Amino acid sequence: MPTNRYFIDFSYDGSSYHGFQKQLNAITVQEIMENTISKILRDEINIISAGRTDTGVHAKKMFAHFDIKSKIEEEKFCYLINRLLPSDIAIKAIHKVKSDSHSRFDAISRTYNYFITNTKNPFNHGYSYYLSEKLDYSKMNKASKKFFKYENFKCFSKSNTDVKTYNCEISSAKWVKSGDDYKFIISSNRFLRNMVRAIVGTLIEIGKGKLQIKDLDEIIQSRDRRNAGYSAPPQGLFLTEIKYDKKIFLKSWKK
Repeated sequence: MPTNRYFIDFSYDGSSYHGFQKQLNAITVQEIMENTISKILRDEINIISAGRTDTGVHAKKMFAHFDIKSKIEEEKFCYLINRLLPSDIAIKAIHKVKSDSHSRFDAISRTYNYFITNTKNPFNHGYSYYLSEKLDYSKMNKASKKFFKYENFKCFSKSNTDVKTYNCEISSAKWVKSGDDYKFIISSNRFLRNMVRAIVGTLIEIGKGKLQIKDLDEIIQSRDRRNAGYSAPPQGLFLTEIKYDKKIFLKSWKK
């Protein structure tokens, strides 16, 4: 019997999880979702996500796919899974897709936002990075334009990462400022592990005057993680968008 492949569109607050991917002796988003979907469908379900987020990182939009021999009543499925999932994970849509579609490899682009604030707020500490120092917003934006000149971003990758290539095609990178709040928006066809947080930490050092804009060229060309800035903490990072070619979607249901 042929299998049916589905994409699920979901979001989660990563505060209580040790990242997305399953781990031994740690609670992850993948484990919670697989257990819940398997219970509803009465079958052992494995999901493959479009990416992996680290401990404490959030996702406003994440995709994953799974296979099942039977067909799903999409609306009923989403209703049931949202009833059983904890309050910090939510299914927003389910899409029947072509059988060879892949949530990770078919993604055209991904977008992350990173939030920084100069205002201490006890109700927002899990969703932004509080810095008491003012940052030079103009310098950080000028530095961000340098990413379009390069493809190899090994200097921002977590050390000892097993990847075939460190090349990424960054299509957008900019800072938006509103009062005491800063938002960094970056889009690329792919990201390396810890890449966005390392980029943000490096740009913060430029914004503080500890590094100059011209230093960024040397850092990227060095391909050495030790030369880049620190990794900004996870709570300010959100995966916000993943794009696909619409041709892979056969049928959709959205909440």
